[in-house]
Amino acid sequence: MKLINNRNIFKAAFILSFIVISVFTMLGLARILDYLNTGADRTSMLHLETESEDVYLPHVNWTSLENPAREMEKNTLGKLERDYLFSWYVKNTALKTNNSEGIDDYYTANTRLNLYRTIKYNREHQITIENTTIKHSPDLEFYSEDGQLVVFTDKNVIEYQKVYQNKELITTVQDTATYKVMMLLEDGFWRVRHFLKMQPEVFVADTTKTNQIYTVKGNQIFQNKVPYTIKGINYYPKNSAWDTFGELFNKDTIAADFEIIKKAKLNTIRIFIQYGDFGKAKIIPEKMKKLKTFLDLAEAKDLAVVVTLFDFYSDYSLDNWTLTHRHAEQIVSTFKDHKAILAWDMKNEPNLDFENRGKENVLSWLDHMETVIKENDPNHLVTIGWSNSVEATNLAYKMDFISYHFYNDIIHLEYETNQLLKSTKKPVVIQEFGVPSYGGMWNFWEGSIEKQATYHQKMQAYFKKNNYSFMSWTLYDFPHVPDQVAGKWPWQKNRQTKFGFIDDKGVNKPAFKYISN
Repeated sequence: MKLINNRNIFKAAFILSFIVISVFTMLGLARILDYLNTGADRTSMLHLETESEDVYLPHVNWTSLENPAREMEKNTLGKLERDYLFSWYVKNTALKTNNSEGIDDYYTANTRLNLYRTIKYNREHQITIENTTIKHSPDLEFYSEDGQLVVFTDKNVIEYQKVYQNKELITTVQDTATYKVMMLLEDGFWRVRHFLKMQPEVFVADTTKTNQIYTVKGNQIFQNKVPYTIKGINYYPKNSAWDTFGELFNKDTIAADFEIIKKAKLNTIRIFIQYGDFGKAKIIPEKMKKLKTFLDLAEAKDLAVVVTLFDFYSDYSLDNWTLTHRHAEQIVSTFKDHKAILAWDMKNEPNLDFENRGKENVLSWLDHMETVIKENDPNHLVTIGWSNSVEATNLAYKMDFISYHFYNDIIHLEYETNQLLKSTKKPVVIQEFGVPSYGGMWNFWEGSIEKQATYHQKMQAYFKKNNYSFMSWTLYDFPHVPDQVAGKWPWQKNRQTKFGFIDDKGVNKPAFKYISN
């Protein structure tokens, strides 16, 4: 009897297993049939969808979609644009790695040959090419009635290349060209069939500035055509150092601080936007709301704002250019008409990245970022916050005014500033300066609140004498400084907590008397 029961159990288990396996087999076959009927998802096969979204987001603006044969559907346009950009991404990756993976999926047989030949030649000669495109302006010319073929002209595509041989940089090239493109719909995806490079079209930029409050003439900044000397301060809320727009963001706290700043006879503040904190290429809406609230509060107090972008960002690689472009584009275009903004500061102390990231890489990125910002916001000024006066001449010809940070001996202030005024012939702002009041063992007992006050008294005398624009560091002492700012060790952190004119209890230090002149 027991043997019979065991056999029945085994039979039932066998039948149940067979049914389960059959169900999963049918589901698998259904998915395979669905896959074959709809066309292979090449982006998931090659992991290109995630990769391209992470590293390749050039600006695309269709200038015309008029078509006599058939109206271009919105959904089709989205797929066409996606696959066209993937074709660029695949080509760029192939030239960088000398690997042809993915080319068959985004180019028809006729257009693959040249790419294969180029990859083979480069591989044999140890040549690699880093390439990215900055913007695309396609103009639809033909969309077939059967919806299988499309022809468009991609006008004035801006490309940037770095060519290496044996891992050594040979040359960098920026090129602008127009492309005639034909794409075929195959297996549910658009493939490039013809790709003809042509001379760029003549383009005249619209440089009209319709809403400028702050302008520059010679070495003077003007506000509504009246000379404006910046008398400012770098600002973080006391309990949100290097995290102005974080969880502790409070409009009442900021409004109260602005009242203190205004009563101290200052007219400008400098703030910082962290690239990662604001969402990188996909800006976080909540952060933008906080930034708007902040700027509105500044406008209400008649305070000008210098907004420093890309704080804590140090990756200038070509692969990430388009991501940083989209980041800047979203922010500056949103606030291009805001009356509180005096200028966009593109990067805080970028020259500190010269050694580890390469001076040419950093300057190339800054050069193109200036173009992105100006294209999306012609109304506000642009500067760069260099860590010293020597490096502040870099890209000076593209800046509206020159900003540098002064932490040297006071006796050098006039010489350094006057040299910049003379060599650049543009306004110069001493964008950061200060000394800590910390006088503990980690500072060899050198600092004190009295010495800090004497320092600011002397600095303000120089500013008044020469009518220099200045922005001191900083309003408050900070109870906490993040490790990534100055380091984790006490001899690194303790000094950084004591640069304020107001201590972390909210009491004015002696230096507050010399916060302005």
